[in-house]
Amino acid sequence: MTKSNANIFLKRPETVLKYLGLWLLPTKYVVLHTIYTIFIMFTQYSFIVLEVIYIVVVWGDLEEVSEASYLLFTQASVCYKTTVFIFTRSNLKRLLDFMDTEMFSSQSAAHDRILHTEAGKIKRLTAIFLTSATTTCTLWAIMPLFDSAEIRHFPFKIWMPVDTQKSPHYEVGYFYQVSSIYISAFLFFAVDSTTLSMIIFGRAQLKIVIDKIKQLQSVPIVDKSQEKQQKWLNNNKLFNECISQHQLVIRFIQILEDTYHANIFFQLSGSAMIICIIGLRITIAEPSGVQFYSMITYMGTMLSQLLLYCWCGHELTSTSEELRMWLYQSPWHEQDAKFRRTLIIAMERMKKPIIFKAGHYIPLSRPTFVSILRSSYSYFAVLNQANNK
Repeated sequence: MTKSNANIFLKRPETVLKYLGLWLLPTKYVVLHTIYTIFIMFTQYSFIVLEVIYIVVVWGDLEEVSEASYLLFTQASVCYKTTVFIFTRSNLKRLLDFMDTEMFSSQSAAHDRILHTEAGKIKRLTAIFLTSATTTCTLWAIMPLFDSAEIRHFPFKIWMPVDTQKSPHYEVGYFYQVSSIYISAFLFFAVDSTTLSMIIFGRAQLKIVIDKIKQLQSVPIVDKSQEKQQKWLNNNKLFNECISQHQLVIRFIQILEDTYHANIFFQLSGSAMIICIIGLRITIAEPSGVQFYSMITYMGTMLSQLLLYCWCGHELTSTSEELRMWLYQSPWHEQDAKFRRTLIIAMERMKKPIIFKAGHYIPLSRPTFVSILRSSYSYFAVLNQANNK
């Protein structure tokens, strides 16, 4: 049985979100499912509250504030993105139905290869992000193991209503912090993978449209047979199908952007601050300590997440521009007047490429990635100078 497009692209994040109780509402045990979802979100929001309390307590000490703040922005981003995901599950259902419409279904082995190739590509890239995130969480979790037997610390600098020197107070606090941060990592991965996979699905559909355009038959002008009329008819039918599929991709991407643009905008806006604070922590931490290596992997996680969004958006835009080029290279000059009229309208429509924008304002592209890195470095330079005074 052929797998659905949603299954091909979203099986992994769907599985993670189902285990965390954040996928579409089940038909059974709705109350238990809702309670479980509330519990998962409580672990994330309570972490933010405890971080804020700690920052208020140590306010004025730049080193302590920076050590607590770098995770605050990440947790705030997780909570915001996950909350939006929960409250837009009706749109998610609509997008999943869109992915499995007849127009988007594979019509040949070549189309299957395109879909599986693009799905495999985004799965590998998000797997790298997940590996980096879980490695960072593991390094944070083992840091307390290097403490002396007399003095014990929690993995994170947040306010905790327990005594670290007493048992089972310390064990309970340690379990809360580590489990919360691992849940956060998997939420980050699953929610982001859902959006990124759908963007790449849109790109895969544009590649299928390009493949169909390549199948337009050449019709020699000197050909006077009945076969010529049939070729014209087939080419018009195929071209109209390409246009309809292209318009459906535009609608799909628009719904996707309307649903998750605020998530991505929040992520891109906070990434500049997160990266600069991590950079500051790297300059403060001991180069040979576990904390130093955890900061390095954390920096890699944040950069890979930012790069994934910008890369996916850039690939979508470049493929939509490539589509217009393939239209021009098709044997349009050998087609009938109806085909050429339709081509003119299509070429005019495709002058505007498909651009996925965060917050309906920031285009996801490679220049955006570079711009955020420059902003992060500027903030880092200011904070580093203030810390060295």
